[in-house]
Amino acid sequence: MKSLYYESAAQLVKGKAYFTDDIPPFHNELKAYIVLSPVSHGILKSYDLSEALTVPGVVRILTHEDIPGIKKFGVTTHDQPILVIDEINFYGEPMFLIVAENYEAAYEAEKLIKYDIEELEPVVTIEQAMEKGWQLAPSREFLRGDLEKGFSQADHIIEGKFRIGGQEHWYLETHASIAVPGEEREMKIYASTQNPTENQHLIAEVLGVPYNEIEVETRRLGGAFGGKEAQASHFAILAALAAYHTKRPVRLRLQRFQDELITGKRHAYLCSYKVGFDNDGRLIAADLEFDGNAGAYADLSMPILERTMFHAENAYYIPNIRIRGTMWRTNLPPNTAFRGFGGPQGIANIENIIHEIAYRVGKDPALIRKINFYNQDRNETPYGQVVLYNRLHVLYDQLVEKTDYFGRRRQIDEFNKAHKYVKRGLAMIPIKFGISFTNSILNQAGALVNVYTDGTVQVNLAGIEMGQGLYTKIKGITAREFGISPDRVKITPTTTSKVPNTVPTAASTGSDLNGMAVLDAIEKIKLRMSISLCRHFNDQDKSYRTYPADLVFENDFIYDRSHPERRISFEEATNLMFVKRVSLSATGYYRTPGVYMDWSTGKGHPFYYYSYGMGAVEVELDLLTGKVKLLRADLMHDVGQSLNPEIDRGQIEGAFVQGMGWTLLEDLRYTEDGRLLNRTPDTYKIPAITDIPAEINVYLLEGYPNEIPTIHRSKAIGEPPFMYGIAPWLAVKDIIASLAAYKDLPPVELPATNDRIVMWVEQVMGK
Repeated sequence: MKSLYYESAAQLVKGKAYFTDDIPPFHNELKAYIVLSPVSHGILKSYDLSEALTVPGVVRILTHEDIPGIKKFGVTTHDQPILVIDEINFYGEPMFLIVAENYEAAYEAEKLIKYDIEELEPVVTIEQAMEKGWQLAPSREFLRGDLEKGFSQADHIIEGKFRIGGQEHWYLETHASIAVPGEEREMKIYASTQNPTENQHLIAEVLGVPYNEIEVETRRLGGAFGGKEAQASHFAILAALAAYHTKRPVRLRLQRFQDELITGKRHAYLCSYKVGFDNDGRLIAADLEFDGNAGAYADLSMPILERTMFHAENAYYIPNIRIRGTMWRTNLPPNTAFRGFGGPQGIANIENIIHEIAYRVGKDPALIRKINFYNQDRNETPYGQVVLYNRLHVLYDQLVEKTDYFGRRRQIDEFNKAHKYVKRGLAMIPIKFGISFTNSILNQAGALVNVYTDGTVQVNLAGIEMGQGLYTKIKGITAREFGISPDRVKITPTTTSKVPNTVPTAASTGSDLNGMAVLDAIEKIKLRMSISLCRHFNDQDKSYRTYPADLVFENDFIYDRSHPERRISFEEATNLMFVKRVSLSATGYYRTPGVYMDWSTGKGHPFYYYSYGMGAVEVELDLLTGKVKLLRADLMHDVGQSLNPEIDRGQIEGAFVQGMGWTLLEDLRYTEDGRLLNRTPDTYKIPAITDIPAEINVYLLEGYPNEIPTIHRSKAIGEPPFMYGIAPWLAVKDIIASLAAYKDLPPVELPATNDRIVMWVEQVMGK
């Protein structure tokens, strides 16, 4: 499909695109400000708001006692207090909500609130939580084959632990919500959320009203990456609660430091492994254990853990394998969804293992990868899904050729021999990423399509535009199906009043689900139009008959392919439909077929299909400073038949850079009592333009449309390319391993920040 420009590019460049906090102030609007907990763990024994309420401009200060309905919320279970009830479970947990005429009054009132907190010992690390037995939920497990027999057949066995750090989402737009009361119990919420329906349901339950009294609307998000899937509900609830009590519009917008303190991150993991393999490096047995830091409340931690387990073997067939996962509760903000949804942690662990195997048998890691790929004879995953239409081998062969991988490895070896303190490394990484929500209930979407009598089309989605190009892709799909110019198509803000009962825009399913739902609605309208137009054409000329299947919608016209003189412009046709009293509005619906998972057996078919990719990244490392410079990245991705090649390329590049930030730059620093230290942009460093490789080559795999029925035979793109960001970390690991002659290597954990790299280099070179 031809690439369309991003649908709101002009407004964004001009600064005229509205995000939630850009909506002009409503008449009589109030501001809401959250008072945060000053401790990570404690009991709120008492509080006194009287003096704070005397500050001019302060209208109300809300506590948990002011909540008319449910006092806790959550996605999988309602375990997180909206405002602290008694026990405080993380530093920055919302305790009170100040509602004022302006933020200045709220800041002054915050200083005057008196409270008595009995501080308790916090639990911050996974090890501390394990010691105290703070398990969030029962462990999950996959088991296949005979581990004991597999290890007995192995020529080599390696064991170890691998620590993986978290990551802050750092979307440019912080959380924001505006609540506007209507007649009686009605309320409209403008929210920066990936999940308007969840916001609607939770707000209704908190206020004690039916769902139909609450409308949630989202125009666009200034980034989300999963951080606004579950956690945006909290701030929409607080804004709605304030509007409910004051009967006035209320705006809640988080400052950056508040956003970083209150919200959860990508989950940190402690991975333990025991792996057996033969002299060629072929995997025979693997015992993989994942222990994750859930934070204070459940949020989405268990589904994220499950996704980690689903991707624990990545692209490799392992005949005898056990994968076990456990989430542990700590006194940190509840960790949450982040691009890849636990998959990156599982993939990073197995790719680390692949390199350890390569060092043991003395081969290039790329060769170890190739001999362990899934193939036609070794194609069943540990959870029982058969890997169909495998693209791993063709991607590997094409990328090795395009990059001259092995020739460059030899050149790098020569460079490293000639340079004492600057070394280069090259690493390749494959991707096999499952596409679907692993909770099968969520694999559905609705849409509403309206065609107007001037030939323009309005599309109402269940999906959210958050910079990934969903609206642009849907615009292209709509234009193609109606055979009209994209200029005739308008995508409206997502609202629960037009498309109800929606699922979050997440799991890389936005285009898959919404595209098919829109297609369903369009096909209904086209069929109605076609039947009526056939009657119209046949009544005008009875010498032959036109049937609906004969009509072509193309170039802003509708015509009979066998008798092209029978034609009518799309605009004229829509006018005619009004005269003929034919409905030009239709709802569409789609549900993904055949996806399920049975956790009682650990078997199922959780993914509709797999997306594949292959990346190779070359880096340069200064051994004295630990500075990593990315020289070149070659990324080849399987997008099926691309819906918009330029958007897909942009998603691949952006995901790679964000993944590289996770593995090399971004390091969440907490005090021993659980306070986040780097909570501002001057202390938490996301990738800058100077961190991007000097050369990035992105290739879309050509000639391989999706064999599974999807919208225009496309494949999802949002999350899978994030995994390419693991490759530069692996290249750094290779450099450090080479300094130790690939023996007795210290654990090169993730992230590999400059200071850690220097420490590892000193450990190796000091031996």
